[in-house]
Amino acid sequence: MTRRRLRWGQVHVAWLAFLASAGLLVGLVALLMWNPGRYASSTEPLVVYCAAGIKAPVEAAAQAYEKEYGVPVQLQYGGSQTLLANIEVAQKGDLYLPADDSYVDLARQKGLLAETIPLAEMKPVLVVRRGNPHKVVSLAELLKTNLRVCQANPDAAAVGKLTQEALLKTGQWDALKKRTIVFKPTVNDVANDIKVGAVDAGIVWDATASQYPELEVIDAPELAAKPARISIGVLRNTTQPTAALRFARYLAAGDRGLPEFKKQGFKPVDGDDWALEPEIKMLAGSMLRPAIDDTIKDFEEREGVHVTRVYNGCGILVAQMQAGQKPDAYFACDKSFLDQVNDIFIDAVDVSTNQLVILVPKGNPRQIKSMEDLGNPGLRIGIGHEKQCAMGALTQTTLKAGKVQNKVMKNVVVQSPTGDLLVNQMRAKSLDAAIAYVSNAKTAEHELDWIPIDIPCAIAVQPVAVGKESKQKHLTQRLLDRLRSAESRHQFEKSGFHWQQKAESK
Repeated sequence: MTRRRLRWGQVHVAWLAFLASAGLLVGLVALLMWNPGRYASSTEPLVVYCAAGIKAPVEAAAQAYEKEYGVPVQLQYGGSQTLLANIEVAQKGDLYLPADDSYVDLARQKGLLAETIPLAEMKPVLVVRRGNPHKVVSLAELLKTNLRVCQANPDAAAVGKLTQEALLKTGQWDALKKRTIVFKPTVNDVANDIKVGAVDAGIVWDATASQYPELEVIDAPELAAKPARISIGVLRNTTQPTAALRFARYLAAGDRGLPEFKKQGFKPVDGDDWALEPEIKMLAGSMLRPAIDDTIKDFEEREGVHVTRVYNGCGILVAQMQAGQKPDAYFACDKSFLDQVNDIFIDAVDVSTNQLVILVPKGNPRQIKSMEDLGNPGLRIGIGHEKQCAMGALTQTTLKAGKVQNKVMKNVVVQSPTGDLLVNQMRAKSLDAAIAYVSNAKTAEHELDWIPIDIPCAIAVQPVAVGKESKQKHLTQRLLDRLRSAESRHQFEKSGFHWQQKAESK
């Protein structure tokens, strides 16, 4: 008996030792695999051209990002215009962060920027030394004195440019220019000159003033008319766009970079929630799939994100949303379906149109030439389901307008939630004709012919919109911008859609 107990004990100890070893091995493997920096998809430093006036929040966020993910961020400071000139000459780097969106627009016109993400706002303010030793009460009164004024150079820094633009409108620019004894390259240089008493007054950003306890703001409503909007842009020449976009998203996240902006006196935007690999959900009418799916795949790869696509008949999608689903975006087959859920979306934009046509087998053996012919005896007709898809609802409207609804409906043997299903049934020769979209016809143009339906109401308009409750509004908007780009236009037109010129992003 004793021997047997020893054997079982030995087996038990050996089994425990094995389990401990296995657990240790799993733990070591997990430690080796767990490396947040791997998500950065690059070990190269990110080079960010950053306006000097935004240094404090950007530097803090960059340090946190490097600590959290091991990705070095190199910040190069200067005036917004000076940085833009450097980018144009160097033709390298990853991100551009000027102090005002006017430079973003300029960089885009020069073909230097790809994506942009909004961050915050700030405005120019008149400042003096704490205690206001010269009793300055307004900009107008300052211009009547002999006090020494310092400004940022309008040709180099955004605060100088906006000041010049604002005061040219009020007629005060020439007087301020005469009073200015020195123009500095950056807003921080202006603040420092006032701080040490080298000048008596100057104009800086309100956010800059909040970072200098030695300065005091004097009310000057003339300067506040046009706040500066701050955005970060991804340079077209970056060799690591996914890594650049990931840091830009970190900087623009409401729970990461934006609190640093607020802490430093900026007015941050309502940012997205932070995630290394965020996921957004898009509902889209089935007929849009060939026009948008490749573009979405490219967007996913470049941004390092995942887009969950749900393609279905718009009637079915609307029913899901009315039952409580709140997607990040909805791309509808027709405006009438977006109108039904308009309360959960913002800023809808019309992107394309699609026309109803009559599908027939190649060669049109039944000699169908118009909607009226669809009522000929013995025909098997397929149409969209009126309640399940935009195509079906539009078909009924078109049949009514053509005064053939009752005649044609007698021959309808199939009512489908999508045009793709009708195409498949036409291929299987179970239908003699079907009413679907040009885009459906294009998928089977080697097997099917189509006859246009020349009635104005036979045209569907495809709008797209961002969900009000999306936690990734800015990311979703960038996806929508991509779907409205020139590259996307080519895919839409190839798929049989007509592009809406006003929808194309600039």
